[in-house]
Amino acid sequence: MRMIDMHCDTLWKLIDLDGQGDLMKNDCHISIPSMKKAGTVVQLFACFTKAADYKKKGGYDAAFVHVQDMVRYLRQQQERYSEDLALAYSWNDVDRNDFAGRISAIMTVEEGGILNGHMERLEELYQHGIRLMTPVWNYENCIGYPNSRKKSVMWKGLKPFGKEVIERMGELGMIIDVSHASDGTFRDIMAIAKGTVIASHSNCREIAKHPRNLTDEMIWQLADAGGIAGLNLYGPFLGREKESRIDDMTAHILHMLNKGGSDFPAIGTDFDGFGEMEVMEIGHPDEMEKLWEILKQKGVKESQLDKIWYRNAMRVLKSI
Repeated sequence: MRMIDMHCDTLWKLIDLDGQGDLMKNDCHISIPSMKKAGTVVQLFACFTKAADYKKKGGYDAAFVHVQDMVRYLRQQQERYSEDLALAYSWNDVDRNDFAGRISAIMTVEEGGILNGHMERLEELYQHGIRLMTPVWNYENCIGYPNSRKKSVMWKGLKPFGKEVIERMGELGMIIDVSHASDGTFRDIMAIAKGTVIASHSNCREIAKHPRNLTDEMIWQLADAGGIAGLNLYGPFLGREKESRIDDMTAHILHMLNKGGSDFPAIGTDFDGFGEMEVMEIGHPDEMEKLWEILKQKGVKESQLDKIWYRNAMRVLKSI
């Protein structure tokens, strides 16, 4: 079993919550040993900043600086554990790392508000090695609007600066991630995006009625454009407030297969991006084989499982 995980918040947990923790040994869901056991080929590490934490610290400008801190931290960790982990900026890098027996780490940004209206910051992020960005998180920002239970917000979309950002991301070859987007922001991104668009860590709204999840129409649009959606293991997005259960994960994967086809589902665990569940049937990458076996029992073919775990994400990552 080989795996690509399109989203985790382990950097945020190690730095902001645990105070400079270590990727080799920690209390997080993701560590180098757990990734090695899982057969992880690529782990996408989100540089996530929570806007509310920066209101009294310089706002989005301070958050942008903190993202740079996260980039430096991951580079330091990679240098410390260079036999096991290597940074990747393209699929050629992933191939080389894989041949050398090293897990590839690809850096992403979750919360495009850190641009704060400065397009040059997008260029700087790209130069730092960022290859995917989630334009909005859970707050309105300079790019557009996030998912919301309020219809008045849910149908608001990209702002003028946001449209420029999406166009420039396509030109740079950065992946555009619609996870967290409002329905209006999703609509506007799909209308103008020239590059690769995915939902790195989102589930199905038909199965779990949460505004963070994708409607069937969104699934069809993303699949038609060659995009993917990474299964999120967070209980409320699966359908239960305090439980993350394999049966629910299975239901979402089967729905993705039904609506988007075999080339659509992927893995985007969101590990370390949410608090502990009362029940968490998969708590580390090496436990993902439990889901593999259940899906197999449900009639999902090995060739389809290989696509879900690895090949669908591989196809998308080849665009960077």
